[in-house]
Amino acid sequence: MAGTIEALVPGGQATPGPPLGPELGPTPVDVQDVVAQINEETAAFDGMEVPVTVEYDDDGSFTIEVGVPPTAELIKDEAGFETGSGEPQEDFVADMSVEQVKKVAEQKSSDLLSYDVKNAAKEVGGTCASLGVTIEDEDARTFDDRVDAGDYDDVLEA
Repeated sequence: MAGTIEALVPGGQATPGPPLGPELGPTPVDVQDVVAQINEETAAFDGMEVPVTVEYDDDGSFTIEVGVPPTAELIKDEAGFETGSGEPQEDFVADMSVEQVKKVAEQKSSDLLSYDVKNAAKEVGGTCASLGVTIEDEDARTFDDRVDAGDYDDVLEA
């Protein structure tokens, strides 16, 4: 490969402008073709920030690898809010069910350090706590303890 470009783009809405255009401009690839393929491959993540890697050759050929959006973006999309809380331990912006936490954990599983859904859900719970999102109407900071106590085994081990 002649080179690699990594960028965070809005899913399904990438443009030839920044951040891609300035990076791709000096390369031999057709910028419009790259943008079109990125938009096609990221359409499922509409509006979310998605990491993409473009590898290109000197002959203008390229391959695109699409990553999974950051956990916070998946949580925002699932819970339906735009911005996390400025005071996440006091002002809560949304509430998620354990089923929603599990869904985000499964979407993000390839990027998490966990080996099972239960521990992946605990990682997602940590991000919920930093965003000011409650889980089952309780502070997300206590989610790990509730998972360890087996409170959600029926959902997380299914």
